[in-house]
Amino acid sequence: MKLLRVGAKGAEKPAILDQHGVIRDLTGVVGDIAGATLTPEGLAKIRATDIGVLPILDAGSRIGPCVGQVGKFICVGLNYADHAAESGMAVPPEPVLFMKATSAIIGPNDDVIIPKNALKPDWEVELGVVIGKEARYVDEADAMDHVAGYCVVNDLSERHFQQERSGQWTKGKSSDTFGPIGPWLVTADEVADPQNLSMFLEVDGHRYQNGSTATMVYGVRHLVHYISQFMSLQPGDIISTGTPPGVGQGIKPNPVWLKPGNVMRLGIEGLGEQRQNTKAYSA
Repeated sequence: MKLLRVGAKGAEKPAILDQHGVIRDLTGVVGDIAGATLTPEGLAKIRATDIGVLPILDAGSRIGPCVGQVGKFICVGLNYADHAAESGMAVPPEPVLFMKATSAIIGPNDDVIIPKNALKPDWEVELGVVIGKEARYVDEADAMDHVAGYCVVNDLSERHFQQERSGQWTKGKSSDTFGPIGPWLVTADEVADPQNLSMFLEVDGHRYQNGSTATMVYGVRHLVHYISQFMSLQPGDIISTGTPPGVGQGIKPNPVWLKPGNVMRLGIEGLGEQRQNTKAYSA
């Protein structure tokens, strides 16, 4: 299933994309694409519904974040060996974890605002893993049982805040609008192998990232297992699993940074595409 949320910010309706690409309203079936809806029981309820009789929503409506009420937005750094190399950093002996503020989350095609005092804003296309079943100290063999599905994430970063302002990475990752997710949450049964998905990102029509989840250092199964050793994962939590090479920071000899007026287009095989315009911050 391809689940999404449609409507104005803060008033999104739960929806599903039918086999013809028509957006159908799930309001009478579930309250939101969030929390309990993402559990095995919640997804089973949607699967048991006759999608063809549901109301059709306007195809031109805004698409919101594909998951609502996200509790934790957990990110994995340096999880592609080739990206670590372009960053001048070693492949970590264990996954590097940091948090992205949930207030950064926006819809897949919403405007991205370059934050005040930004010097080095950057892009990162990433595979998002959406949790559907509580995970606490799970074995690696059982980890995939806890995944509801997958989505596209643009893990936007401000490298000056992240790397040159001391402390942890979170402040360079959490600016408002720095977490576009969607357009869809594609349920796990429709993704045959999350470790074999092509992915790309373009800025103003130039393709900077052209990679595959096949080059992840730590795969989805290991990440769910690993993170659950340190914190419980709850339905609706999102794990952003790292980015392939081609970020602006890695371009030699002159890095390329986002600026107002850019257009980003990014996508992952089978999970849809995003498109964002960048704008300057204004009070």
